[in-house]
Amino acid sequence: MSVHDDINAVQRCLDDLNRSVSRLEHQLGSALEIRRVRLDADHLRESVALLREAAAPATPHRPDLVTISDAPYDISLWTDSDDEGLGARDRRAP
Repeated sequence: MSVHDDINAVQRCLDDLNRSVSRLEHQLGSALEIRRVRLDADHLRESVALLREAAAPATPHRPDLVTISDAPYDISLWTDSDDEGLGARDRRAP
């Protein structure tokens, strides 16, 4: 049996438990004990939902692609820049 089959089996049992608790609640009224059982059943349902999410195969997040144009860059972007290792354009290299 796979993990998903086991989780589905637990979910079916919880559904049966929920139906049984509803019948008891209808027969006994809203007593403190039945409210506690209802609350515990709801917590179990939430826990199984968390297990289902944790067992789901993680889909890898693909980063968004950025298109880089083949057109040449505007030369004005480099008017105040230094050439790496050579210094400023109007001075001699050391």
